[in-house]
Amino acid sequence: MRVIHVITRLILGGAQENTVLCCEELRQRFGDDVLLVTGPPLGPEGSLLARAQAAGLPTEIVPALRREIHPWRDAAAYFALRRIIRRFRPDVVHTHSAKAGILGRIAAWRLDVPAVIHTVHGAPFHPYQVAPARWFSIACERYAARRCHALIGVADAMIDLLVDAGVADRDKCVTIYSGMEIEPFLRADERRAAVRRELGYSDEHCVIGKIARLFHLKGHRDVIAMARRLIPRNPQVRFLWVGDGILRSGLEREIAEAGLTPYFRLTGLVDPSRLPDLLGAMDILVHASLREGLARVLPQALLAGKPVVSYDVDGAREVCLNDQTGFLVPARDVEALTKAVQRLIDSPELRQRLGRAGQGRCSQLFSHRTMTEQIRALYCRVLEESGRGSPPGSS
Repeated sequence: MRVIHVITRLILGGAQENTVLCCEELRQRFGDDVLLVTGPPLGPEGSLLARAQAAGLPTEIVPALRREIHPWRDAAAYFALRRIIRRFRPDVVHTHSAKAGILGRIAAWRLDVPAVIHTVHGAPFHPYQVAPARWFSIACERYAARRCHALIGVADAMIDLLVDAGVADRDKCVTIYSGMEIEPFLRADERRAAVRRELGYSDEHCVIGKIARLFHLKGHRDVIAMARRLIPRNPQVRFLWVGDGILRSGLEREIAEAGLTPYFRLTGLVDPSRLPDLLGAMDILVHASLREGLARVLPQALLAGKPVVSYDVDGAREVCLNDQTGFLVPARDVEALTKAVQRLIDSPELRQRLGRAGQGRCSQLFSHRTMTEQIRALYCRVLEESGRGSPPGSS
């Protein structure tokens, strides 16, 4: 099977890791001819491009493919994608992220690619946008959805959101959870003591982690507000933030102004291979983002045996089950967030019970091998329904 994956940029992120893993698995396990097309990995979030290229994954960079709306640059990116598709002659074009999803679907559809697939990792429209921007995003997604054969949502909540917004009919959509290499997370506690010493934590410390880009709508300020409430009652609490982004200096200033600097450690960017060790050093994972598809860090923390406390947004409730694997609280309810975390601080036994339950649940749902099998089966089904037939070895 000849497959092109198109994504706007290969920064360090869940959608990007998902895409690279899928491409690698299609090549190594199924013998498919795969090309990964991406824009430049601009921004402070780091890059997965070197990892993809080191693994021997064929890649092609389209310099004009960027997140920001820019009519002339977007037109150049569209025609570049057309040239790549026409040259590669794929059976499948699979797009990811908003900009690559719109331009890539239009280009592939007009070139009569047999199977055009798009994954929604997180909807580009959300309640925190100004109304005109939200309407414009929905209109673009409706237009692009008519120019593909199937939509993948990384959570049932993503499918519900698309259907409710009139983007696509439910029978055009399928949920496939975003896979990952689960084994390192299952072994996350193997180096717990050494990593905690390295980070300056003692046995008495209860470490509350947050893994996210330091970016808008990721909820870091809500966690600072929570820390103001928790630390006077729990001086043994420490906060470990993993990630970087444009808001770092402002957030560090807010932490300092609140007198909380001794309680916070910001790692900045880390190599993805470091995440299991850092999760192993944590006791609780807090996810206060206001919009996600299904945040990758939630199953990662649960695979590591750590309970999670999350805002009840999008797909979080599909892995964060109240009083089973963690606690869900209403978005932006800092008081409820504080109370849920306090329950876990007070009870190591509760932390262990919830973490074990989450580990068992997620180890069955989030293997990248399972994800790729389901995605490739979808490719084959679409090809059969299009009358083009399945490529050899697709059964």
